[in-house]
Amino acid sequence: MMSPRERRICDLLEPPVAGLGYELVGVELERSEARAVLRIFIDHDAGITIEDCEVASRQIGAVLDVEDPVPEPYVLEVSSPGLDRPLLSADHFVRFAGHPVRLRTTEAMDGRRGWKGRLVGCREGNVVVREGGEERLIPLDLIGKANLVPEV
Repeated sequence: MMSPRERRICDLLEPPVAGLGYELVGVELERSEARAVLRIFIDHDAGITIEDCEVASRQIGAVLDVEDPVPEPYVLEVSSPGLDRPLLSADHFVRFAGHPVRLRTTEAMDGRRGWKGRLVGCREGNVVVREGGEERLIPLDLIGKANLVPEV
Protein backbone atom coordinates (compact mmCIF):
# COMPACT_ATOMS: atom_id res chain seq x y z
CA MET A 1 0.00 0.00 0.00
CA MET A 2 1.09 3.58 -0.45
CA SER A 3 2.78 5.60 2.26
CA PRO A 4 1.48 9.10 3.09
CA ARG A 5 4.27 10.62 0.96
CA GLU A 6 3.40 8.35 -1.98
CA ARG A 7 -0.29 9.26 -1.56
CA ARG A 8 0.64 12.98 -1.63
CA ILE A 9 2.66 12.46 -4.82
CA CYS A 10 -0.33 10.65 -6.37
CA ASP A 11 -2.59 13.54 -5.46
CA LEU A 12 -0.14 15.98 -7.12
CA LEU A 13 0.26 13.93 -10.29
CA GLU A 14 -3.25 12.63 -10.90
CA PRO A 15 -4.63 15.79 -12.61
CA PRO A 16 -1.73 16.30 -15.07
CA VAL A 17 -1.54 12.57 -15.90
CA ALA A 18 -5.32 12.45 -16.48
CA GLY A 19 -4.96 15.56 -18.62
CA LEU A 20 -2.66 13.59 -20.89
CA GLY A 21 -5.31 10.87 -21.21
CA TYR A 22 -3.69 8.29 -18.93
CA GLU A 23 -4.73 6.64 -15.69
CA LEU A 24 -2.34 7.14 -12.78
CA VAL A 25 -2.18 3.60 -11.35
CA GLY A 26 0.09 4.50 -8.47
CA VAL A 27 3.44 5.54 -7.13
CA GLU A 28 6.26 3.66 -5.40
CA LEU A 29 9.14 5.42 -3.68
CA GLU A 30 12.01 3.02 -2.95
CA ARG A 31 15.08 4.09 -1.05
CA SER A 32 18.45 2.40 -0.93
CA GLU A 33 21.84 3.47 0.34
CA ALA A 34 22.85 4.56 -3.16
CA ARG A 35 19.73 6.48 -4.22
CA ALA A 36 15.97 6.74 -4.20
CA VAL A 37 13.80 5.60 -7.12
CA LEU A 38 10.39 7.13 -7.72
CA ARG A 39 8.28 4.82 -9.90
CA ILE A 40 5.14 6.17 -11.50
CA PHE A 41 2.78 3.63 -13.06
CA ILE A 42 0.44 4.84 -15.81
CA ASP A 43 -2.11 2.94 -17.89
CA HIS A 44 -4.47 3.39 -20.82
CA ASP A 45 -7.15 1.20 -22.38
CA ALA A 46 -5.01 0.85 -25.51
CA GLY A 47 -1.91 -0.03 -23.47
CA ILE A 48 1.20 2.02 -22.79
CA THR A 49 4.06 2.58 -25.21
CA ILE A 50 7.54 3.92 -24.64
CA GLU A 51 6.41 7.16 -26.27
CA ASP A 52 3.55 7.40 -23.76
CA CYS A 53 6.07 7.02 -20.92
CA GLU A 54 8.28 9.74 -22.43
CA VAL A 55 5.39 12.20 -22.75
CA ALA A 56 4.16 11.47 -19.23
CA SER A 57 7.70 11.62 -17.82
CA ARG A 58 8.24 15.16 -19.14
CA GLN A 59 4.95 16.37 -17.63
CA ILE A 60 5.49 14.52 -14.35
CA GLY A 61 9.08 15.77 -14.09
CA ALA A 62 7.93 19.37 -14.49
CA VAL A 63 5.33 19.00 -11.72
CA LEU A 64 7.82 17.31 -9.39
CA ASP A 65 10.42 20.03 -10.03
CA VAL A 66 7.94 22.71 -8.97
CA GLU A 67 6.31 20.90 -6.03
CA ASP A 68 9.47 19.08 -4.79
CA PRO A 69 7.67 16.32 -2.79
CA VAL A 70 10.87 14.21 -2.63
CA PRO A 71 13.61 16.37 -1.09
CA GLU A 72 16.43 13.82 -1.51
CA PRO A 73 17.97 12.99 -4.92
CA TYR A 74 16.00 10.36 -6.83
CA VAL A 75 15.67 8.70 -10.21
CA LEU A 76 12.27 9.04 -11.90
CA GLU A 77 10.87 5.97 -13.69
CA VAL A 78 7.56 6.11 -15.57
CA SER A 79 6.18 2.81 -16.84
CA SER A 80 3.12 0.71 -17.47
CA PRO A 81 1.96 -1.42 -14.55
CA GLY A 82 2.86 -4.56 -16.54
CA LEU A 83 1.26 -8.00 -16.37
CA ASP A 84 2.13 -8.30 -12.69
CA ARG A 85 0.35 -5.02 -12.00
CA PRO A 86 0.87 -3.65 -8.49
CA LEU A 87 -2.27 -3.27 -6.39
CA LEU A 88 -1.82 -0.05 -4.46
CA SER A 89 -5.27 0.94 -3.22
CA ALA A 90 -8.52 -0.56 -1.95
CA ASP A 91 -10.07 0.34 -5.32
CA HIS A 92 -7.53 -1.89 -7.07
CA PHE A 93 -8.49 -4.86 -4.90
CA VAL A 94 -12.14 -4.36 -5.85
CA ARG A 95 -11.42 -3.73 -9.55
CA PHE A 96 -9.32 -6.86 -9.99
CA ALA A 97 -11.51 -9.29 -8.04
CA GLY A 98 -11.36 -12.72 -9.65
CA HIS A 99 -7.70 -12.43 -10.66
CA PRO A 100 -4.81 -14.37 -9.12
CA VAL A 101 -2.84 -12.29 -6.65
CA ARG A 102 0.35 -12.50 -4.59
CA LEU A 103 0.81 -10.31 -1.57
CA ARG A 104 3.15 -9.79 1.32
CA THR A 105 2.17 -8.44 4.70
CA THR A 106 4.29 -6.17 6.86
CA GLU A 107 3.66 -8.44 9.85
CA ALA A 108 3.19 -12.18 10.14
CA MET A 109 -0.34 -13.52 10.20
CA ASP A 110 -0.88 -17.18 11.10
CA GLY A 111 2.92 -17.54 11.11
CA ARG A 112 3.48 -16.24 7.58
CA ARG A 113 3.83 -13.04 5.57
CA GLY A 114 3.36 -14.32 2.00
CA TRP A 115 -0.06 -15.05 0.50
CA LYS A 116 -1.07 -16.29 -2.94
CA GLY A 117 -4.54 -17.06 -4.23
CA ARG A 118 -7.53 -15.67 -6.12
CA LEU A 119 -8.58 -12.15 -5.21
CA VAL A 120 -12.19 -12.07 -4.01
CA GLY A 121 -12.27 -8.32 -3.31
CA CYS A 122 -12.19 -5.93 -0.40
CA ARG A 123 -14.51 -6.04 2.61
CA GLU A 124 -14.60 -3.84 5.71
CA GLY A 125 -10.94 -2.82 5.52
CA ASN A 126 -9.76 -6.32 4.59
CA VAL A 127 -8.54 -7.81 1.34
CA VAL A 128 -10.22 -11.16 0.73
CA VAL A 129 -8.09 -13.85 -0.92
CA ARG A 130 -9.23 -17.41 -1.66
CA GLU A 131 -6.44 -19.92 -1.04
CA GLY A 132 -7.49 -23.43 -1.93
CA GLY A 133 -11.09 -23.48 -0.80
CA GLU A 134 -10.64 -21.11 2.11
CA GLU A 135 -11.12 -17.33 2.20
CA ARG A 136 -8.46 -15.33 4.04
CA LEU A 137 -9.11 -11.83 5.36
CA ILE A 138 -5.98 -9.73 5.29
CA PRO A 139 -6.15 -6.22 6.77
CA LEU A 140 -5.41 -3.54 4.17
CA ASP A 141 -3.14 -1.72 6.59
CA LEU A 142 -0.91 -4.83 6.89
CA ILE A 143 -0.33 -5.21 3.15
CA GLY A 144 3.18 -4.16 2.23
CA LYS A 145 3.15 -5.31 -1.38
CA ALA A 146 0.54 -6.84 -3.67
CA ASN A 147 0.67 -7.78 -7.35
CA LEU A 148 -1.51 -9.57 -9.86
CA VAL A 149 -0.11 -12.91 -10.98
CA PRO A 150 -0.23 -13.26 -14.79
CA GLU A 151 -2.31 -16.18 -16.01
CA VAL A 152 -0.73 -18.10 -18.88
